[in-house]
Amino acid sequence: QVQLVESGGGLVQPGGSLRLSCAASGSILGVNRMGWYRQAPGKQRELVASSTGGRDTNYADSVKGRFTISRDNAKNTVYLQMNTLVPEDTAVYYCNADLYTSTSWPHSYTNWGQGTQVTVSS
Repeated sequence: QVQLVESGGGLVQPGGSLRLSCAASGSILGVNRMGWYRQAPGKQRELVASSTGGRDTNYADSVKGRFTISRDNAKNTVYLQMNTLVPEDTAVYYCNADLYTSTSWPHSYTNWGQGTQVTVSS
């Protein structure tokens, strides 16, 4: 069974930092795009950052210069380093990945993690 497992969320004061991790496990043959989304109460889920696995990354305007997405392809893991956090960053953060598996090959399909809560508050 393929799954994405997130970790690293929590409560942090404004101006602080957190690092989220998301590891893909199971019968994975390859990983294409990986990214992070977030959903605040009463709002739609939005893209925070994504990586195609090469040098191509994409960020929401609201996090540019503060958040950095990175990957360890050998471990099928994606990270989100979040610096200078503000209360508006409070949300449930979801990992997202396009995975090639033994049952989907040669096609990939999109997986979602269970979400991890990030709360920025004094």
